[in-house]
Amino acid sequence: MRLLRYLILFALVAFIVWPYYHVFRIDYALGRDDMQSLEQLLDIPAIRRNYKERLEGGLGFPQPQGANNFLARLQENLWRLGDTALEQTITLPWARDTLKEAAAQATDQQSPYFMAAITFAFFESYDRFLIRLGELGKNATHVRMTLQDYTWQVTDIILR
Repeated sequence: MRLLRYLILFALVAFIVWPYYHVFRIDYALGRDDMQSLEQLLDIPAIRRNYKERLEGGLGFPQPQGANNFLARLQENLWRLGDTALEQTITLPWARDTLKEAAAQATDQQSPYFMAAITFAFFESYDRFLIRLGELGKNATHVRMTLQDYTWQVTDIILR
C-alpha cells in the first residue's frame, strides 16, 4: 500500500514538473534560434485560430502604445483579406520574434533568456498552462500552453 502511495505521489510530481520542462525547451530553442525545435513546441494553426476568435468575437484589444500596432493592423487585414492575412502574418518566425521581444521588454535586456522574463507560470487546468512574461498590469505578454498528443505546445500568445 505504501508503494502505491509513493507511485501516485511520484506521478503527480512528474505531471506538475512536465510543462516546466517544455518551458525550458522553449527557452533553449529561442536562445539557440533553433527553428526546428521551436516548430515542435509551437502550434501555429492553434495560435491563428485563437487570434481569429478574438478578432472576430469583438473582444477588442487595447491599442498598443508607440509604433507596435500589430493587433490593429491584423484586425484590419483580417476583415479585408480573410484568413490569408492570418496565415501570412502569424508564422513561426513571427512567433519566435514575438516571444523574444516580450522577454526583452520584461527583462530590459537586449538578448534575454525567455525563462528570466517569466513572472508567473502555473496550470489553468489539467491540460492548460499559462506563462506571464512581465509584471501584471504593465503590458505583460501571456503565453498559453496546451497538452496535445503527450506534449505541451504553445497554442496562444496574448499581447497586451
